[in-house]
Amino acid sequence: MKIKSYYRPSADRRITSLLAALARILAATLVAWACCSTDSLAGTELPPWMHDLAAAVLPDHDETTDAVVLYSDTTLTVDTSGKIRRRERRAYRILRPEGEHYGNVRLDVDGQRRFISMHAWCLPVNGKQFQVNDKDVIETAISDVENGELMSDVRARLLHVPQSVPGSIVGFEYEIEEHPYFVADDWLIQSTIPVRETHYTLQLPAGWAYRTTWINHSEIDSMVVSDREWRWSASDVAPIKVERQMPPWKGLAGRLVISLVPPGARSGGALSWEEIGRWYGALTSGRRNPSPELSRQVAAITASDSDRLGKIRAIARFVQSDVRYVAIELGLGGQQPHAASEVLLHHYGDCKDKVTLLSAMLKEIGVDSNYVLVNTVRGTVGPDRPATLDFNHVILAIQLPPDVNDPSLVAIVDHARLGRVLFFDPTNLFAPLGGLAGHLQANYGLLVTADGGELVALPLLSPASNAVTRTASFSLDGSGALHGDVREVHIGDAAAEQRSGLINTARDTDRIKPVEALLARSLSTFEILKASVLNVAANDRPFEWHYSIDAGNYARSTGGLTLVRPRVLGTESSDLLETKEVRRFPIEFEGPERDTDVFDITLPAGYQVDELPQPVNADYDFASYHSKSEFSGGTLRYSRTLEIKEASVPASNAAQLRELYRTIASDEREVALLKAPN
Repeated sequence: MKIKSYYRPSADRRITSLLAALARILAATLVAWACCSTDSLAGTELPPWMHDLAAAVLPDHDETTDAVVLYSDTTLTVDTSGKIRRRERRAYRILRPEGEHYGNVRLDVDGQRRFISMHAWCLPVNGKQFQVNDKDVIETAISDVENGELMSDVRARLLHVPQSVPGSIVGFEYEIEEHPYFVADDWLIQSTIPVRETHYTLQLPAGWAYRTTWINHSEIDSMVVSDREWRWSASDVAPIKVERQMPPWKGLAGRLVISLVPPGARSGGALSWEEIGRWYGALTSGRRNPSPELSRQVAAITASDSDRLGKIRAIARFVQSDVRYVAIELGLGGQQPHAASEVLLHHYGDCKDKVTLLSAMLKEIGVDSNYVLVNTVRGTVGPDRPATLDFNHVILAIQLPPDVNDPSLVAIVDHARLGRVLFFDPTNLFAPLGGLAGHLQANYGLLVTADGGELVALPLLSPASNAVTRTASFSLDGSGALHGDVREVHIGDAAAEQRSGLINTARDTDRIKPVEALLARSLSTFEILKASVLNVAANDRPFEWHYSIDAGNYARSTGGLTLVRPRVLGTESSDLLETKEVRRFPIEFEGPERDTDVFDITLPAGYQVDELPQPVNADYDFASYHSKSEFSGGTLRYSRTLEIKEASVPASNAAQLRELYRTIASDEREVALLKAPN
């Protein structure tokens, strides 16, 4: 487990960065691979497990399937010391050009995972079979990802199989040696593509035992292969079909979790959250001890604050802004934070380092706090799943003293023993103290206390904590052109997204691109006359856009009437659910939100309204939408509010959500009919 961190405006952005980095690495080596004629690799005998796959019957699939898994096998061999030797074998038939990436294999190794060997074979659609050997493996540092490490013992080994094209069969085998902190493993039965056959073999030394937990799958009986060896198998496994805005597919896939029990172990093979918390507590022991310099720094940055909340805010701002994110993760450093005094001295660290420093500094003003381990992908960790080390981030639970009360502190839960606990993420450069990013809300974290670990639910904040309010005053002239001023106020994740887009933007022409994108989605022609932005770096204040625009030909005339769309800016509708397939999985939102628009359009003198769009009132348990158009004193006013109340909408409510989006789309197209003066 490498506990890492990043600011996450969207999962797609992070994945895109990673894929782009790997693409650059592979592109740099493709020339060398291309120079190796497959004729020089031909004639290699296929291993027995691949030999018969050329004639293998494909599992059920449809015309959109990119590839299928023909064969998958994992063999786990444990020695008496708990060291694990893992051998993975997998073969794919590529069906479409989009599946050609299955010809690439990536293996990450670190202080707990030692590389032994890697091989690949290909049965090309045309030509002779061939093998790709260890000498063709490319080793690289993991780089060019959001908040990537400057220095780490994590290395990626990449292997590319030439002729990975539709019709070809590619197979891989690799072996690694693992020294895990906890002896447990899992077998992922399902994938995002169909699986013809998959196997898992466990080999244990004398005196060891195992315990199984099945998730999202009925129990499969094991077969005793030999003394101290067991095997599980499955065939014709249907895929997890990826849907937009679905939960993480690995959390939905069928899998077997195996807990390994050494001789004399007291846990009975069931790893608990309490044990993981106790282990992490031992790793962090002494790391928050103060130093003279730390005490002096706390006194200096809190000197101008008379109350406790002011001091907490000053310390939080310091750690959030003045301590750069740099992850140096050598060996145990992937899990163990550096000492707070070291982090302060160097003014950099990763998420767990920043949390350690913040906790130590808060202790100097009499405020206690606790580590909270989380996974930034909601749904990965939960009370319905076995205890694992599947965490990639650390935040802080601040125990609020009785004298600290403020309506801005909303990311709070009442804990039975710790009292009011405020969750805060000092790695997120754009989150104010008191708030919590949407992807962490309604998530679960492992709260580390002196008694061990406890899985706790992180709060779901109100929609008002993540909001965009857009107000505008426009005037329509006799030619149909629209002129006006717009003010946008963003708070919560909406503000963080704007700030993250502007933080490294220097040129004014680039700074207004978010405004240009909004206008381009709403207006056929427009000109930005002026634009300004407020509170880019002030996280505790709303982010604001102020801009003035001209939009020619906004109104159009037909049949003696003038048509004007009251909804000038902004699009809240979505085609997310406009598919032929029945929705299978929940629809995930970043978090609750509230968007409000109020637009006033002053009409030319003498114009009267002939017909206005009907009000819209749509209310559901998970969301609501209200809009209305009014005319008074020569001004046409349009107002609306969309409120997303939940972080997740069950698939059973997909039809209602689709209907809501259709209602919004219809409302956004509505026009008011105006009569010009005679």
